[in-house]
Amino acid sequence: MAFMKKYLLPILGFFLAYYYYSAKEEFRPEMLQGKKVIVTGASKGIGREIAYHLAKMGAHLVVTARTKESLQQVVSRCLELGAASAHYVAGTMEDLAFTEQFVAKAGKLMGGLDMIILNHITQTYLGFFQNDIQHVRKIMEVNFLSYVALSVAALPMLKQSNGSIVVVSSLAGKMAQPFIAPYSASKFALDGFFSSIRTEYFAAKVNVSITLCILGLINTDTAITAVSGKFDLKASPKEDCALEIIKGGALRQEEVYFDHSPWTSVLLGNPGRKIQESLNFRKINVDSILKSKGLP
Repeated sequence: MAFMKKYLLPILGFFLAYYYYSAKEEFRPEMLQGKKVIVTGASKGIGREIAYHLAKMGAHLVVTARTKESLQQVVSRCLELGAASAHYVAGTMEDLAFTEQFVAKAGKLMGGLDMIILNHITQTYLGFFQNDIQHVRKIMEVNFLSYVALSVAALPMLKQSNGSIVVVSSLAGKMAQPFIAPYSASKFALDGFFSSIRTEYFAAKVNVSITLCILGLINTDTAITAVSGKFDLKASPKEDCALEIIKGGALRQEEVYFDHSPWTSVLLGNPGRKIQESLNFRKINVDSILKSKGLP
């Protein structure tokens, strides 16, 4: 009984209050009007649709991907749709030096930064793991490490604007998925890192939100080609997916689930994990850790 009063009841009360009040907040497109947003992996698929939605909402945009010609088309269309401004910077996320340079250039082009949407991935194969360590290394560098590098480079500007980091992940980062082991590992890494950093921001009173977007199969050309004839899965529309990603970031939600099944968020949302994380956090002497790093 003492354990329930001291730990479980306060935590359960917190979660009930969180879900009650967060459910009342509604997304409005004007939330993005005039906001300065970076979108990676924006030359096609989900990233391109995110850019188009943001353009219609009147945001300032800097988009990036590897293909200059595709980015030029995206920027041109964004301006037609009503973007406050739109620019592109072509480059590869395999080059970590590019990530820092890109964020700095984007910040100068827009005069700051309110949101960074991390959406890019590198190509992977679908099949049994072939013991290719170099492939795993490349997947982790692009799908995970570059996300970390981009968020680190963006953080000073996001602190100034009380901004948001939006991380596009996958169901493969929440549950085991055979035949895409390297890809799945990179997505699990995103959850582990950014969920931990979110808690650190809370402890250090850093007002930058982190939204993890867990996606099922989306009807992008790349995804549909990869699974055709191999998986019997229903794909969700990329246009709707892109909008839900933006909504989650604007509302500063911790997680967004987008899948054709209504059970996905219920089964994978895992309130038990959240409760255990809260219990563990209560055992940490945050003040001592902050002081040891010279932080206020």
